[in-house]
Amino acid sequence: MKNLKAICCYSIFSILPFLGLAQSAIQLNQLGFYPNAPKIAVLTALSNAKTFYVLSQNLKDTFFIGKAGAEKQSAYSSTKTSILDFSELKKNGKYIIKVGAAQSYPFTISNDANQTAAIASLKGFYFQRSSIPLEEKYAGQWKRTGFHPDNKVQVHPSAASKERPAGFVISSVGGWYDAGDYNKYIVNSGISNGTLFAAYEDFPAYFEQLKTQIPETNNGIPDLLNEAIYNLRWILTMQDPNDGGVYHKCTNAVFDGMVMPGVTKEIRYVVQKSTPASLDFAAVTAQASRILKGFEKHYPGLADSCLLASKKAWQWSLAHPNQLYEQDKMNQTFQPAVTTGAYGDNNVTDEWIWAAAELYVTTKDKTYASSFEKYNTNYTPTLPNWNNVGLLGYYSLLHVSNAIPAFSSTQIDQLKNTVIKIADQYVSKVSVNAFQTVMGQSSRDFNWGSNSNAANQGILLVKAYLITGDQKYINNALTNVDYILGRNATGYCFVTGIGSKPSMNPHHRQSVSDGIEPPVPGLLVGGPNPGMQDKCTYQFKEPETCYVDQSCSYASNEIAINWNAPLVYLSNAIEALKYKVGYVLK
Repeated sequence: MKNLKAICCYSIFSILPFLGLAQSAIQLNQLGFYPNAPKIAVLTALSNAKTFYVLSQNLKDTFFIGKAGAEKQSAYSSTKTSILDFSELKKNGKYIIKVGAAQSYPFTISNDANQTAAIASLKGFYFQRSSIPLEEKYAGQWKRTGFHPDNKVQVHPSAASKERPAGFVISSVGGWYDAGDYNKYIVNSGISNGTLFAAYEDFPAYFEQLKTQIPETNNGIPDLLNEAIYNLRWILTMQDPNDGGVYHKCTNAVFDGMVMPGVTKEIRYVVQKSTPASLDFAAVTAQASRILKGFEKHYPGLADSCLLASKKAWQWSLAHPNQLYEQDKMNQTFQPAVTTGAYGDNNVTDEWIWAAAELYVTTKDKTYASSFEKYNTNYTPTLPNWNNVGLLGYYSLLHVSNAIPAFSSTQIDQLKNTVIKIADQYVSKVSVNAFQTVMGQSSRDFNWGSNSNAANQGILLVKAYLITGDQKYINNALTNVDYILGRNATGYCFVTGIGSKPSMNPHHRQSVSDGIEPPVPGLLVGGPNPGMQDKCTYQFKEPETCYVDQSCSYASNEIAINWNAPLVYLSNAIEALKYKVGYVLK
């Protein structure tokens, strides 16, 4: 395997062109393509020209001539497209595409085509860290001194108990700010940590070489795990040691304004224990336990502590199987009223499935296998999201399918077939999609956090490849990397700090208030969302174009850790597999 060298924040970000106002009628991955991988750009403007040219950046040399595909009407906007397929061009270099008067953004063909996105998306979590300053050595121009210390957090009346009455002070230090706000939520941290841990379990050798220039780099732990463990340690503070229940969130009563972290001094609370939070906690701490067993020298006792905490959260959940977080109802009884993100979930079947799967994989205790079977009986798997995590349990069971004796080969085949069936449905519709991506095959793809759908679809396709070895799944997963990085109806690269037309004005408090023109880098914005819940002014309102690059748009342009995490998995999985699938020849 190629040794992945450290790339510091300066080399990733400070030399990139910020051309947020640039326009192009040719939409493509604004970073580039692997030499032997499929290469597709999309013409989104009417043109009489039927021939396209791939030229050197100085326009002097022609490296490929092709015919534009037949014009196609997109199903989810008024956009009409023509496919420009130049997969036959394999020569490394820097290029542009021309079709008549239309010219693309520059791109590369290289062995490391998407490495910048892979590293940047992981480094994005560092910029979300709470409870510490961000030093210039690691954060570059986005350094900051302010933060929420969270060493004196009060127990909210909704979470009060005999041992911890209302106003009782605990320490809940660390963790990541959840999104564009400065609060920390167990439900969303659960799926985020779980996705990062799954990435490590699937590609450990790759992540052992990956460096992201964070304070812990070169401490003997892969940087992916360094980052995940930073949040894990906060997650552990959210369990009440007296009964094992887990607080739903650590939060202000109301959102902070658009200010830097640490400017406001509002009281921070841990709020009501909930079954979804406790089961997500149980799942991710069980997952962490088995991973950390391999790093006992660095973290003595942490694996055992995680497993003990996981079992206690499971037991609390058995005793409180339907304690949902209903914020409006809670506010009728307890004060102060809490109006920050609710992450309310009225169905916990999927959380039981995930927690049971992770605890079984870690312990091999058949009790958890039985629980998985019980809750899985009437469960219909869908793409993972913070409020539907059941498929994460499938992924973990399939990762160790040869070492789970409580499950028969028939049961394992059923799990495999579920993943493959969904993957095949995705693949079968790519050719009729106007952008020839997996993303955007249904209007349901375009919702709040639609870009996380693209990333999670890509993960599912990677999982299908790991099950079958069929490269078609990786080729189609790559279409969603291309979608996120520019091959979409908006023309934006949806990751801050990279590409020729990146999102420049995310709904992200630090990016808005730090006085620096470029936003904090490496963050995936939400993407097109015709719900438009923020009431901002949208120029385009069709499903696949309903996106506005303005900080007011929390419905389409906020960032969130549960959106970044699947991008970390997907972009790094492609990098990890690029030699194996032949995108790059060894």
